[in-house]
Amino acid sequence: MSADFQHGAASSWRRAPRPILSAPDGMPPAALIRYIDAIRQGLLMIDDSGSVIVCSAPARHLLACLGMALRQDASALHLLRALRAGTAQFRGAVLQSVRTALIEQQPVTFELTRQDHTVQVELHPAAGGTWAVILEDVSRRRAIEARADEMARLDPLTGLPNRLLLRERLAEALARLQRTGEACALLLIDLDRFKPVNDTLGHPIGDALLEKVADRLRSTVRPTDTVARIGGDEFVILQAGVRDAAGTQALARRIVDLIGRTYMVEGHLLTIGASVGVALAPEDGADADKLLKNADLALYRAKLDGRGTYRFFESEMDARMQVRRKLELDMRQALARREFKLHYQPQLQLETDRVIGCEALIRWTHPERGLVSPLDFIPLAEEIGLIVPIGEWVIRQACRDAMTWPAQMSVAVNVSPAQFKSDRLVETIISALASSGLPARRLEVEITEGVLLQENEKTLQTLHRLRELGVRVSMDDFGTGYSSLSYLRSFPFDKIKIDRSFVKDLSTKPDGEAIIRAIAGLGKSLGMSTVAEGVETVEQMQRIRLEGCTDVQGYLISKPVPTEDLVQIFASYPSQV
Repeated sequence: MSADFQHGAASSWRRAPRPILSAPDGMPPAALIRYIDAIRQGLLMIDDSGSVIVCSAPARHLLACLGMALRQDASALHLLRALRAGTAQFRGAVLQSVRTALIEQQPVTFELTRQDHTVQVELHPAAGGTWAVILEDVSRRRAIEARADEMARLDPLTGLPNRLLLRERLAEALARLQRTGEACALLLIDLDRFKPVNDTLGHPIGDALLEKVADRLRSTVRPTDTVARIGGDEFVILQAGVRDAAGTQALARRIVDLIGRTYMVEGHLLTIGASVGVALAPEDGADADKLLKNADLALYRAKLDGRGTYRFFESEMDARMQVRRKLELDMRQALARREFKLHYQPQLQLETDRVIGCEALIRWTHPERGLVSPLDFIPLAEEIGLIVPIGEWVIRQACRDAMTWPAQMSVAVNVSPAQFKSDRLVETIISALASSGLPARRLEVEITEGVLLQENEKTLQTLHRLRELGVRVSMDDFGTGYSSLSYLRSFPFDKIKIDRSFVKDLSTKPDGEAIIRAIAGLGKSLGMSTVAEGVETVEQMQRIRLEGCTDVQGYLISKPVPTEDLVQIFASYPSQV
């Protein structure tokens, strides 16, 4: 179309089309047309005056789908009539592409859409100012792509929006906030007690439970809100059009209540809970990352406060989290810097008034913070998995220290649930005993009920392996859990340690003596020693002795001290030296 496009298009109605396509020798033109009609894509050929000289049957069909009827001698200008159905921006973009193609003689591709039909148009320049136009129906392809794009934004299990679509919706909500001042809220939801369902009943039951949770969350929000699943048991609600915090608070309260109600899943009655962290925009952030971060901080606080509740973000939460992160970094370096140290608290045998062993208790002296309480760093170490290497160090160091004590003295070390999960506990103990030379009978492993709550069969196998080595095993904090008696039947412990809370209540609660008496009698019947922890007064010692406990431990005997100070304590019990 080297001539003026508009002039060529107008004059093409009056001139007979000049053929630019000729059949090969021996092939009639009609046969060539049949070959062209058999091609799936539509073909148009336009001469240098703008007249359509070839229009295949698929091309006529596709143009008809776009609302255009085109004869073979029609003007190429009719191809652009479908643009009337598009937006002004779309029409402008296509017209500009065509103008560029006319001027630069370069191929151009665009799409024309009408109702459910999308046709891809390719304009190709040919020799002598002529053009070939290829039309292809891409409706099905675009529908598949649209569906794939939609599915990429949905959680396959629940059908809820996933993290990607949540991000897009959140970006839209924050854009409205900038334009109109319409506030929004982000509620981050984490399911409580969901993991045991997966572990005990299997993932199919867990998945079915997640679907029911998704249904309940859908039922509690408005059509303008978004419910998304962003992880295994993590959900998010984006609440739009927030007028004040009261409405968001009511929603958070409903979520905690609704998720905490009993579920019936394939014949199983299941009870879980929900912890919710809430961040409000713009108060708690006007960008997506900050809002998500602050909602996560609020969720973390809800978990610390006992789970099954909700918390709104407060600025102090960020400061506390920064302190926590700094503590985590320092703790990771503490092992390498040898900042950890073991203190030992003696245990007294009541029958002989002799010290028979000591419990190893870890202490951390930070170069800047000073003495860091185990209550501050042990829970964090368990949460981030650092308790495993720390626990291994404790076992090795305790065995080395115990070798400097009298030969009949034992050492007790606490072992966390995470150490049992690591599959390295038995090997670590074997290695520690071998390298230190400590006899296995002088090492005592203390576990809490939390260890037995996880993977019961595997845990029992580990305990039996320790017993085969000759290591003694005791149950710590007895009486504070739910199933301690059943655990005593599942494994023959050497010792039961009565939790200090029962000893503390001896003088204030009349049932304290009865509980200690019952535990002491149970231990005697099962052939197990019983140690009362937290003994601080002579009166407590006398009562415990009368109730039948075999051993005591507490400040009345000695506070925890470094191993070098144990010599003085041992010296105060002459029969022990």
